[in-house]
Amino acid sequence: MSWLADLLALVFLLVTANGSPVLARNLTPTGWNWPLDGGRVARDGYPLLGRSKTWRGLVVSVLVTGAAAALLGLGFGFGMIFGFMAMFGDLISSYLKRRRALEPSARSTGLDQFPEALLPMLLSHWWMGVGWLTVIVACLLFFIVVTGISPLLYRLGIRQRPH
Repeated sequence: MSWLADLLALVFLLVTANGSPVLARNLTPTGWNWPLDGGRVARDGYPLLGRSKTWRGLVVSVLVTGAAAALLGLGFGFGMIFGFMAMFGDLISSYLKRRRALEPSARSTGLDQFPEALLPMLLSHWWMGVGWLTVIVACLLFFIVVTGISPLLYRLGIRQRPH
């Protein structure tokens, strides 16, 4: 693949990994919606992750991203790990937001986007050998796409908040 094709494929996978849990929540609002943290609360009195981080979101992200990567010729296994890394980055963001006493799904520009983009892109650097420029540009493009499309998805009733 060319540099541009790699970049676009990886940004597509980032959007897929992070968007599929939102779509799954809309399609199956009560299925598998158990919180990953089991409702546990940290010493600071706030949830470890919050109620919006569910097993459904994790499983759907990993499987859908695996399928998308397979369709792109990158392999199902790579896609599953990519999706897991994106969700792990999202969980890190949620954990840090709870420590800052922010509500689940509260806006935190940068913290909401970069960990969930950077971790799978680091995997891509290691697995596929993509360069650092690709890693950086993909993270920036993901940030632009997500912050740009979220208000539209909110107006369409797909997202619960405009960010």
